[in-house]
Amino acid sequence: MPEQNLARVKSALRAQRIETPSWAYGNSGTRFKVFAQAGVPRTVHEKLDDAARVHHHTGVAPQVALHIPWDRTDDYTALADHAGEHGLRLGAINANVFQEDEYKLGSVTNPNPAVRRKALIHLMECVDIMDATGSRDLKLWFSDGLNYPGQDDLRARQERLAEALWAVYERLAPDQRLVLEYKLFEPAFYATDVPDWGTSYAHCVKLGPKAQVCVDTGHHAPGTNIEFIVAFLLNEGKLGAFDFNSRFYADDDLMVGAADPFQLFRIMYEVRAGGGLPGTPESAENDPGIAFMLDQCHNIEPKIPAIIRSVMNVQEATAKALLVDREALGEAQSAGDVLGANALLMDAYNTDVRPLLAEVREELGADGDPMAAYAASGWAETIARERVGGRQAGWGA
Repeated sequence: MPEQNLARVKSALRAQRIETPSWAYGNSGTRFKVFAQAGVPRTVHEKLDDAARVHHHTGVAPQVALHIPWDRTDDYTALADHAGEHGLRLGAINANVFQEDEYKLGSVTNPNPAVRRKALIHLMECVDIMDATGSRDLKLWFSDGLNYPGQDDLRARQERLAEALWAVYERLAPDQRLVLEYKLFEPAFYATDVPDWGTSYAHCVKLGPKAQVCVDTGHHAPGTNIEFIVAFLLNEGKLGAFDFNSRFYADDDLMVGAADPFQLFRIMYEVRAGGGLPGTPESAENDPGIAFMLDQCHNIEPKIPAIIRSVMNVQEATAKALLVDREALGEAQSAGDVLGANALLMDAYNTDVRPLLAEVREELGADGDPMAAYAASGWAETIARERVGGRQAGWGA
């Protein structure tokens, strides 16, 4: 690779930022069983301590997403200060309107006005938390839906959803955003109120420029071309965030890049081509501010190493996407050279980018081999010894 091109690739990789989720550091897993691990955080402050280790070893993970009420605390300004002292900042605030008994028939789309008010109050609380923490994004995912035909009015539920979203949207400050996630199914199995990117996109278009779509890579039907969705939303200026994870069957929330690293590469190539990667010629001065978040639950694997590996997998996919010769690819596409165009993508994907990424990490003051560095740090042994007793914080704990 010419030295000038290599410098551009490394510059873009140094500029990359990946947001880790607070809930991935705590005990989390499936609805069938959560296997508790030694040393998991007991408080949101300890979650930030673990996140700081991930950032220390990778150099590109300075943001941490919070989940309310899992991460509720008495002083959010002090929590933001605690994050800053560890070289971190607080990222997306994730609302939770799916775990309380009242939400059995839905939250903001529930036929009961009192339940809808309860859900809206919580969403407004999350915006208040954003004000205190300096967070930019409010991430919304709704489990609302139906299990049986005739259970409720499909159109009325969309109207209730739109009403709640508008109330939240109006509450946002000019520099804050609403990012709306979607999910094909579960826990609603007949009809989900926000089942796909098109539904999320339609609501976000109606709301305005502060509303963006969040693409969770595990929330699609088998065979869905996720990179097409990414390309479309980028083109429309509506791709606000990713929830990166892997799945083999449905929403498995496994480490990103574990099930289909080629898909992750294809997604990151479309992000690059659409100007979504800061520090690249394609983004120029028009970086859309996409949040590259992990959304994962580590049930049987050690949590901090799993998050480090996930960050590394995103970095590898990004590096390979940056190696694609876009000029040559454009020429092949214009000439109708099907195999030649495909070969250009495959050549980039098959490149071993690990030595390049080791150099980039060292230039950032991090570790060339983050997994080995973490294993040698003694952090796992320290937290297992010191974090004894107390209520472990996280999903299913």
